[in-house]
Formats: sequence, structure tokens, C-alpha cells
Amino acid sequence: MCWSAQADAVAGTVVAGVGVACLVRARRSGRPQRLPLAALPLVLGVHQLVESLVWLGTDGELPAGPAGAARTAWAVIALPLLPALVPAGVWCAAREPGHPATPARRRLLALLALLGAAVAVPLAVAVATHPVTATRHGHTLGYGTGVPHPALLLTGYLLTTVGSLLLSADHLLRRLGLLTAAGALACALLWRFAFISTWCALAALASLLLLHWSGHPPAPPLPLHPPPPPPAPGERDALREGAVEGVAAEGGVADDFQTANGLNPPR
Repeated sequence: MCWSAQADAVAGTVVAGVGVACLVRARRSGRPQRLPLAALPLVLGVHQLVESLVWLGTDGELPAGPAGAARTAWAVIALPLLPALVPAGVWCAAREPGHPATPARRRLLALLALLGAAVAVPLAVAVATHPVTATRHGHTLGYGTGVPHPALLLTGYLLTTVGSLLLSADHLLRRLGLLTAAGALACALLWRFAFISTWCALAALASLLLLHWSGHPPAPPLPLHPPPPPPAPGERDALREGAVEGVAAEGGVADDFQTANGLNPPR
């Protein structure tokens, strides 16, 4: 995972295989709303396979043409694709029948999906108009793409990818959001010059959680007023005896009333 060409190739093959299984599970579960997000491990697995080619290019084992194409393909997935795919996938999953997300939460997820598309536009323009470079920093790779306003776009990037997962009403997706957030913090502290490369590698491994999520039913929404607990066996007997005595008392009162008014013949 971004430490060498061989590690990227192995990790990419495993994660991509899990991604195919995620799509199959989401399809068989009858939840087409989960398909966009279920495709994330496959996308990230292919991303790691592409980076293995970038490693070969930096080591001089790949011709300049294929190496440049690999760098561009890596940047297309890492920069414009992920901030557009992740929040849109979380929003689509929140629209499936029985999902615990409230209408207000769905609206917020829709806004994050729109923000992700807006963030993806300048990133796509940067990748299309600037050559993508890759520089080796020990066992990591640092990429250069000529992205304008990097701090602002990085904030929007993390807000849409990590933030949409944390905002989800599904506890499994929130767990994935926590893992990717922790990974982003660790990568920023440990590999500042190779942040995107290392974070994408860690996100690829964290996305393996989606294998369980893709076929798992959503948690039922919590009731606004939970029902009272059932009475204990002794309380049930007392309630039953009280109900019988109440019915008998009501019958006696009715008989007295009818006798007093001459409605019942004397016995």
C-alpha cells in the first residue's frame, strides 16, 4: 500500500476483488441505492493497481508514455472522482426504503453531494491542464498537479468525503468515516509531502468495511415514543383480577339500578 510497486499491486488486487463482491452483494440484496457506494472498494483497488505502475515509472522500469498515463489516471481517481463519488453514494444509500435517515439529514447529504461535485470541477480542470508529476519520498510518492487554492480545495475535499460518511445515519458508514478521518490525521502528521497518496491507500483498506455493509440491512429508525415495558407476571395477574372485579361491580350496579326502576322482575 504505497510503499512499493509490489505492495500496491497486492493491496490493489485484494481491495478490487472485495469491491466486486460488494457490488454482487448489493445487487443480490435488492438495494440498488447502495451500488454507487458499494463500487468504492473497486475504484480504490484499481487506484492502487494504477499506483503500482506509477512506482515502476519512477523507478525507470516503465516507458515515459505509459508512466505519464498512469500518473494522470491516478490523479483522475484521487482528485475529481472521489469527492464526487463518495458523498453522492452516501446520499443514494440514504434514500433506500427503511433507511433511518431523517428528511433533514437527507437534505444535508444532498448538499454535500453538490459540494463534492463543485470541488471536483477545479480539480478536474487542474488534472486536464497540468502535467501530473510523481516524486519519490522514501517509501511514499508525492504528486504534483498544479491545483489552485490547495488549502481551500483540500478542506472541501475532506468535508465531502469524510464528512458525508460521518453524517450518515448508518452506523457502519459512520465507522468508516471515523477510520478515514483518523487516517487523514495520521497521514497529515506522518507523510505531509505524500498526504493524498498515503490517505488513499489507507482509505482503500478501510473501505473493506463496505463488504459487510453492502449486504447488511439498515438499522430500523428509533421510535419517537418507545413503548412501555411489558408488566411482570405478578402484575399481569393483578391487572386481570382487577379487570374481572371491575366488570362484576359494574354488573351489580346495573342490576340495582334496574331493580330500583322496576325493570327487573322480583326473584
